[in-house]
Amino acid sequence: MSYLDIQGKQVRVSNLDKIFWPKTGTTKGQMLEYYIKVSPRLLPCLQGRLISMQRFPNGAHNKGFYQKNCPVNAPDWVKTYTVKRKDGKETSYVLVDSIPTLVWLVNLGVVEFHPWLSSVKTLDSPDFAVFDLDPMEKYGIEEVRQVALGIGELLQELGLQGRAKTSGSTGLQVFVPLVTAYTYRQVRDFVFACCTIINRQFPQWTTLERSRNKRQGKIYLDYMQNAREQTIVSAFSLRPRVVPSFSAPLEWDALQNKIDPTYYTLDRYMQNPRVPAWLEDIPRQTLDQAVKGLKSIL
Repeated sequence: MSYLDIQGKQVRVSNLDKIFWPKTGTTKGQMLEYYIKVSPRLLPCLQGRLISMQRFPNGAHNKGFYQKNCPVNAPDWVKTYTVKRKDGKETSYVLVDSIPTLVWLVNLGVVEFHPWLSSVKTLDSPDFAVFDLDPMEKYGIEEVRQVALGIGELLQELGLQGRAKTSGSTGLQVFVPLVTAYTYRQVRDFVFACCTIINRQFPQWTTLERSRNKRQGKIYLDYMQNAREQTIVSAFSLRPRVVPSFSAPLEWDALQNKIDPTYYTLDRYMQNPRVPAWLEDIPRQTLDQAVKGLKSIL
C-alpha cells in the first residue's frame, strides 16, 4: 500500500498489480494511469453532478455492484451532496470534482461512472436530452449506427446540434445539450416525439415497445432514460467488458462508415489520446423552435 501526492492531497492506492482484465492483462495500476490521463476530459462530465458508481474490487471480470452512497472512511477532502427523499431516505453522493477524488474512487475498484442528466444546481431540469440505442437479438451495431445517423439528421432538420458516443459496450448514445429551462417530463416528451419519427423511418429495426418480451428483437428507442435519477455512462468512462473499452465521443462523419465500439480501449487511448471533443463545443440550446418543427412533421 502506498500514497500518491496529487494536488496536495495524499491519496492511498493499493494492489496496483492486480489484474482487472485478464484477456489483456490490464492491471488496476494501468486503470489508475488511464483515469489520471483522461481526467481533464472526464472530470467536466462529472463535476457538479450526482454519480452512480459501479465497483469491481476483485477485477472487471468478476461480479461488481452499483453504489450511490459515499463509501465509508472517505478522506475529509471528499465532497458529498445529500439528496433527501419523500420517504425519509437519504443518499449521500460523492461529488467527483477533482483528480484526488477520482483516483480515490478508482482505487476502491470503481470502473464505471454514471452521472445524472442534471446538475446539483438544477436537479429537476436536465442539461441534456438523450437517445440511448442498444443492439438487440436481431439487429446489431450496423443497424444502430444507421439509426443514430437518422437521429442526427432529424436533429439537424430541427435546428439542433447533438453528438454521438459509443456506450463503451455494444451500443451508441446521442446527447443534445439544453438550457436548464425544461422539466424532465418536457424533455422526455420531446425525445419520445423524435423517437416516434425515427420509428417510422426504421420500422423494420426499431421499436417503442417498453416490454422486452414484445420487442421482437428490435432496437428499443429508449426515451425513458430522460428521467430524474436515471443515469447513463459518462463519456470516457471505462466499461467492465472482456477488454477495457471506454465510452468514446464520435464525429458524425465517423458514423458514415462501419464502426466497432470495442475499438476504443484503454490501451489505444494511452498510446494515442486524440479522440473527438465531447459536448464542450456545443452551446446549450432551447427546444421551442424544435418542438414547433416536430409538430409539423408529426
